Amino acid sequence: MQSQDVAPRPSPASPTDPVVDIEQAEAALVEHYPRLVRLAYLVLPPGIGRNRRVVTAHALTQRALPRGRTPAPVIPAQSTGRDGDPGYAFVRLQVLRTALEAGLPLKRKAWPKRSQLPPLLPQVWGLRLFPRSGGADELALDQQLSALTGPARAAYVLRGLEKLPDGDVREVLTAAGVDDVDAALREADGLAARYELLDSPEFDPCSLQARPTDLMRRRQHMKAALAAAAAVAVCGALLALPGDGWGPDGAAAPSYAQNRSAQAALDPDKLTKVAPTAWKSSARTDFSVWPARGDLTDDRGLLRRALAVWARPGEKVQVSVTPGTPSGGPAGPPQLLYAGNVDNARVVILYDGLRIARYAEPKGGASRAALDFARADGARGAEASAMVLGRADGNVRYLTAPWVRKAAERDLRKPRAGAMDLTLTDGITAPMASPALRNGVCTSWNVLQLTDDSGTRLLTDLGELIPAHLTTGRPGSPHEASGAKAQRAWAPFACSLSAVRSQGVRSVNAWEYAQQPLPDASGTAAWVCTRAETWRGDGTRVLAQFHTPRGAYGAVAAKAENVPACGPRDPHVLAGVLWKSEAGPWYLLAAGSRDTASITATGGIDGSTQGNLLTVRTKRGAQAGLKGTLDNGRSISGLR
Repeated sequence: MQSQDVAPRPSPASPTDPVVDIEQAEAALVEHYPRLVRLAYLVLPPGIGRNRRVVTAHALTQRALPRGRTPAPVIPAQSTGRDGDPGYAFVRLQVLRTALEAGLPLKRKAWPKRSQLPPLLPQVWGLRLFPRSGGADELALDQQLSALTGPARAAYVLRGLEKLPDGDVREVLTAAGVDDVDAALREADGLAARYELLDSPEFDPCSLQARPTDLMRRRQHMKAALAAAAAVAVCGALLALPGDGWGPDGAAAPSYAQNRSAQAALDPDKLTKVAPTAWKSSARTDFSVWPARGDLTDDRGLLRRALAVWARPGEKVQVSVTPGTPSGGPAGPPQLLYAGNVDNARVVILYDGLRIARYAEPKGGASRAALDFARADGARGAEASAMVLGRADGNVRYLTAPWVRKAAERDLRKPRAGAMDLTLTDGITAPMASPALRNGVCTSWNVLQLTDDSGTRLLTDLGELIPAHLTTGRPGSPHEASGAKAQRAWAPFACSLSAVRSQGVRSVNAWEYAQQPLPDASGTAAWVCTRAETWRGDGTRVLAQFHTPRGAYGAVAAKAENVPACGPRDPHVLAGVLWKSEAGPWYLLAAGSRDTASITATGGIDGSTQGNLLTVRTKRGAQAGLKGTLDNGRSISGLR
């Protein structure tokens, strides 16, 4: 009996098909093993649980090798490094086919397929393995993928991960035994094409976190002769734990740790609590001088649960980690920044010198807790002025530094609208609207405005614990974005901040590097480069944006990641855009920073100019490259 989702396997390939031997397939499997396992993990049904999903993905990939020499169907492999490799095409097809089979329901009158059974190998005893948690976008995508059928998930993954056009996706799915390929493609069309998220650590079953299994249930399956000894060991471990044993640990996983430093890190009595006035006499302006605030700073049970969950989060704990942030427990007793009631939750915020950890549990019970991590090493001044205390109903509430005197909410899209004051109570702001797209449209972008004795600054919520600091000006000497001129410069580009949500962004600088007169008396356009710096150093994202007088928003002309351009180490940028004037003609417009001596268009458009501005009349759809020369003779290329 066949499933409606997966048809019978296709007939063997003809003798004229390319032949794949085991050595060729093994070479492809070894070279591309992480990608193949990720493919299997994404296609497998999420409902089987992350631990089994990880182990099954590895098992299906390892079983994909052919037996001897096998005729391989001609399925193209489009991505770089795999072009025309029948070994990779064959292994990928086997992985996809068995991952689809693994998602089929078991039939009463039919033997289960091997892929539908829990894998014998690989196995990891005593541990649960799962990928590192991504951000809110990755979690949302995983939930959306879980709602698709197996073939639709496979179509989406082949499009996004393998970069295959629909024609090749159709061939691969047909070869994998999918009965209704058209229905799978239509279902995949209903999911937003956020393919870049498929490369997230959230979906990487080769970079894993380990947690213990249910230790008590594991011991219940031991032989009767060992049950008594196990019970004695468990009781001894409970007596050795500080406090009241496992009970007060709430949603934390069980532990037998006897390490003294680890025990000290879990002791709420050893938490560092800074005096309320310490910041006034300190030369430091970072989290280390924040006092402990909130109405539950003396709730020993709550603090112990927060520390225990940080050290060993249980299976039901929802964990989110800013990219590049270690998620392990504290090395010693951390500093308490906050413990109190926030909306419908009890919240604890801790700091260990490197990370901020936020623990939250519902007021009705601690069984379903959440744990969020953010990197905070080197944070000072504006970067240590606020952190997210809680989010509810589209609003966000902040905990501010003790030196903040005034807080306000401002719409970055509307610089002339002024700021709306936010009430500050013991450093906690009244709730303000989170910046977000409404039905895919950005009409506003609310930011937090903070004032202290050193001045006023703007911070924006990008979906993480620590808001990003907004600045303007030339790289290497930026200034605060709180002034009227800076806010007018940011306004057309505020919505582009959505492109760096959940990326661990520390600060974003907007630099207007050129102004260009437009042809046909259309006014003057502004060229702005926005650079998002991350807490981990790498992962920077640079956007060159183009804004005309009649445009409400800036248009992204070029973008790049992990490049020095538009930054303090290389304060130069060159970008171009095809633009149509109201009179009808099309033009190539390009601009470089002020020290650009000349620009030349290459490829499908011929043109050059002395100086940092280039205007060339062209046709719609023309393709061109850009080369520039700086005043010092150095060559630069267009940002892409």
